[in-house]
Amino acid sequence: MSDSIKPVKIVILEKEFLIACPEEDQAALSKAADYLNGKMKEVQRNGKVIGIDRITIMAALNMAHELLEQKQDNINFDQSIGGRLFTIQDKIDATMNRVQQVEF
Repeated sequence: MSDSIKPVKIVILEKEFLIACPEEDQAALSKAADYLNGKMKEVQRNGKVIGIDRITIMAALNMAHELLEQKQDNINFDQSIGGRLFTIQDKIDATMNRVQQVEF
């Protein structure tokens, strides 16, 4: 891991910002900035929100909503997989019991 922190130029709504960032995180920072910029442009394009502060808040709320939905989807997926694994384990146990009964 590198301890070298360098400024990274990001662009949000045509404004440039320099953000100090460890070298190993620069690609992730750029990707996050591009995503944020896209969300803010989307809010801006809709034309219902005026002002950088409001655009920022609306983009942040949209992103938070997406994150919470993704977390819920992950919880649902984990529960689904857990249930399937339990069912598979029951089938394995039942098969093993039948095999043991046949052997004796």
